[in-house]
Amino acid sequence: MPPKPKVTRQMILDAAFGLVREKGVESLSVRAVAEVLGCSTQPIMYNFKTVEELRDAVYQVADDFHTRFIAPSGDEAQNPLLELGLNYIRFGAQEPHLFRFLFQTAKFAGHSLDDLMDDPGIDGMLGLVQQAAGCSKSRAREAFSLLFVVAHGMASLLANNAMVYDEQECTRILLMAHASAMAGEE
Repeated sequence: MPPKPKVTRQMILDAAFGLVREKGVESLSVRAVAEVLGCSTQPIMYNFKTVEELRDAVYQVADDFHTRFIAPSGDEAQNPLLELGLNYIRFGAQEPHLFRFLFQTAKFAGHSLDDLMDDPGIDGMLGLVQQAAGCSKSRAREAFSLLFVVAHGMASLLANNAMVYDEQECTRILLMAHASAMAGEE
């Protein structure tokens, strides 16, 4: 039986994710990951044929982390759309390197707002909006779209500038955007 590998694919992903989270995607290299793991570059290149393949895998880890981070806490959430928006903004404030990696790199290029709204991953949230507001699916989509743009803008400001996260101010702005999105006719 061959010996068990000392450096596993998961160890490499964890180290690479940690690098990106702490220092940004610019710090991601085979050599840097090897240094974190205290090994040669060989195990990394064995598991990931190119740096781009490693970057893609780390992107998926970061995306999964982001999804868990922003998810409303559950059925007890009084306003799941507001909680989602605040969590998204908090992500930008607390995880600026990951935010920039996920949303401000070439990986995110070419996506339109419609592409994002067509993602099956948001169907559950659209259903919650529709149910809570008693509105049509298209109205829920419009409200979610507006709130996403507002939350994304605020998160971008926090992730890229020396701004301080103010939950009360973020809540106030999101509530105004929500009221605006729900006002008007269907």
